[in-house]
Amino acid sequence: MSATVDALQSVPIRDAVATLRRGGLVAFPTETVYGLGADASNPAAVARIYEVKRRPAGHPVIVHIGDIGQLDRWAREIPDAATKLAARFWPGPLTLVLRRAPGVGDELTGGEDTIGLRIPGHPIALELLRQFGEGIAAPSANRFGRISPTTAEHVRNDLGEEVDLILDGGPCEIGIESTIVDLSRGRPVLLRPGQVSTGDIAATLGATPEPRDRSAPRAPGTLESHYAPQKPLRLVAGDQWERGVGQNCAVLCFSARPAGEKCAMWIRASADPQRYARDLYSNLRALDASGCDEILVEEPPASAEWSAVRDRLARARSA
Repeated sequence: MSATVDALQSVPIRDAVATLRRGGLVAFPTETVYGLGADASNPAAVARIYEVKRRPAGHPVIVHIGDIGQLDRWAREIPDAATKLAARFWPGPLTLVLRRAPGVGDELTGGEDTIGLRIPGHPIALELLRQFGEGIAAPSANRFGRISPTTAEHVRNDLGEEVDLILDGGPCEIGIESTIVDLSRGRPVLLRPGQVSTGDIAATLGATPEPRDRSAPRAPGTLESHYAPQKPLRLVAGDQWERGVGQNCAVLCFSARPAGEKCAMWIRASADPQRYARDLYSNLRALDASGCDEILVEEPPASAEWSAVRDRLARARSA
């Protein structure tokens, strides 16, 4: 996402830095979703993230850093694979899970011996990190388990005055959370799919990441239920689509609204997986607010380029 110098100057980044330094919470845009940020080296500030989000204890947060040279501050025994992936995809939508450095607190890691790190690819986030000069712990800026925010207005609606300052960077360019790869156990393991695909990772490392296993470290967004609207969400196969649609349903599908259809809301989704992902959370929020009793979503294709979207919808359905 590009931003002009004037646009950056219009954002109160200095105020945000001051807020972080006094232990406050700052919501800020990344290319994926908006994050709820706190000084990662301040346990009391990180505890406020958990309180405001109503996030369960023991669920790790990602630490955002501004420069690859800060890796040693947060992680130890950094493998060559991490260096290669960071050089290829940072700044960008990839989180690396590494063994945590001495002194990194349990409040960031959920008690795991690992830490999730990334450099975000948004100019406002990067400038905030540059001026702050330290790591910023930042899960998504919403109530835990609910639909992630992709605009500043989403953050205001979800968290209101519980956030000390919101940096408005417009809609997020990617719209779903980062890919998470575990590199703490000697081999790459995919913990959460995202825009950086398994093929991208394999091309960089020369090895395809393995699927998540039972001994994998806990990571954000990997619970069975997550990203969920308030109303129940049901996935519908394309060949069964016209069954069960009624006035009390809200719909997200790949076809236009049929003439005479009287459902609460009908959104025609893009057939392009990246655009679908970018719009997904805004669409789910609109459907959730439509007055419906149930949200029906047509299942996306089962191809690799749709894997991240299918992951988010599967977890949204589980609530």
